[in-house]
Amino acid sequence: MSIAESADIQPTADVDGRADIGANTRVWHLAQIREGARVGSDCNIGRGAYVGPDVVIGDNCKLQNYALVYEPARLGDGVFIGPAAVLTNDEFPRAITPDGALKSADDWHAVGVTIGQGASIGARAVCIAPVTVGAWALVAAGAVVTKDVPAHALVVGVPARRIGWVGRAGRPLTQEGRRWVCPETGERYREDGETLTLV
Repeated sequence: MSIAESADIQPTADVDGRADIGANTRVWHLAQIREGARVGSDCNIGRGAYVGPDVVIGDNCKLQNYALVYEPARLGDGVFIGPAAVLTNDEFPRAITPDGALKSADDWHAVGVTIGQGASIGARAVCIAPVTVGAWALVAAGAVVTKDVPAHALVVGVPARRIGWVGRAGRPLTQEGRRWVCPETGERYREDGETLTLV
């Protein structure tokens, strides 16, 4: 693994020497990046953020302050993880085994959250592994995601449910006949059940 010369890592950050940090990535105070993690180029890892072992983060991603990304999460390019958001990794969490012994790494199997390109996870949202959040989707602040989120979906609440669609600019789409339109870019989308496609 390697850390690019152009990466900017604050002295108080804890970056394992076995992590891979891409060019022009910034790692802020008190952030921790564990062994085997791969963080792409031009990323911003905020104060106090945590990136677990072997997590993969694409290029141009932002992890805001105190975001927690547990292994084996996979984040596509351009993903935004809001302040204090959590991507979990244990379907059946327990500190101890049924006989009362402290659980070890051999006593459970980590499962990861997958986040598609350009998707955003709002502040204090929780994604319960092993969910997948589709490309360009938007998870609202405080939502708890317990099932897969389609690409371009806007989900809110506990548990999270789809209340609309968002375009690549992150703005809610407006319906015009059988099409959905981005008010910012003018991009048009076609809906087919739980799928939205750029046309």
